[in-house]
Amino acid sequence: MNLHHTRETIDANDADLSASRFVNVNLAGASFTDVKLTGARIENACLGNLRITDANLSGAAISHCNLDGMTIDGVAVADLFAAYRAQRTT
Repeated sequence: MNLHHTRETIDANDADLSASRFVNVNLAGASFTDVKLTGARIENACLGNLRITDANLSGAAISHCNLDGMTIDGVAVADLFAAYRAQRTT
């Protein structure tokens, strides 16, 4: 299935969309529940105000990202990095 230049809402339920590509797609306000993103790649994306809950993030990697205001379990990531750096210098 190919979608080009469309503004349709997609309701995918019990679907296998593995190996799909999303390029220059607006998913603002989209909801993902019980999805498998193992091995997925997210690049050059605006994820501001994204909420991730009850997720398995084992092996996940985040690099070269703006983390301003990001929290993990209510703790500011900037504070976590500061504590990590302080521990490494002692």
